[in-house]
Amino acid sequence: MNISLNDSLLEINDQLKIGIIHYTKIVVSESPQMIKGRTQLYQENLYLELQETPVTERPGINEWRKVWKAFGADPNRYRHSAESLMRRIGKQNYLTPFHSAVDLNNFFSLQYEIPIGIYDVAKLQGDIEIALGDEETGYEGLNGRYNSLKNILYSKDAEGAFGSPFVDSLRTAVTESTTEAIQIFYLRPSLDENECEQLLSTAGKMFTQISGGDYTTSILSKNKTVISI
Repeated sequence: MNISLNDSLLEINDQLKIGIIHYTKIVVSESPQMIKGRTQLYQENLYLELQETPVTERPGINEWRKVWKAFGADPNRYRHSAESLMRRIGKQNYLTPFHSAVDLNNFFSLQYEIPIGIYDVAKLQGDIEIALGDEETGYEGLNGRYNSLKNILYSKDAEGAFGSPFVDSLRTAVTESTTEAIQIFYLRPSLDENECEQLLSTAGKMFTQISGGDYTTSILSKNKTVISI
């Protein structure tokens, strides 16, 4: 499977970097109590911080709002997923545990202040491309409704759109039957590639400590627009 970054995205932001973690032989199940407790404590501390500093002033959230705007979407109308999660916590509407893959995905997103998606490889067809949506781009999302992705980054396979930093599709959702997954990190463009590699390695290590299996990391950028897994 090839994963590529559409060249037109780099014409708008040549610092764009997308991180990919490919997991194999994982076991997705209820999160261990350690992860539940750590996530809850993290959210409670974040809530206190957000009483002092608005969500939009947090560096990662703010940077991705600017990326959003540069690609033509209104960040106030269509909030990227990391900002949406953080706003929930700012209202003390804490995230409830779902399963290990989703819980860790949300934890990483809050910790790194970036949108992240995770997808079941068995539900993907052919190669993957990350591109910019138009009027016809959209899908049924995990939020229970059809989501238009005009001027929003999205991932597509041979069947069509399946993921974005806005909301992910039902079609490729990770379940407790998933054994192979791809995690897409919409990295902060201001980070250099060494920082990005360190971030991905730390996340992959933590994920496999909980879910078992193996992982490999890759970065899509102007230096490398196509990778194979």
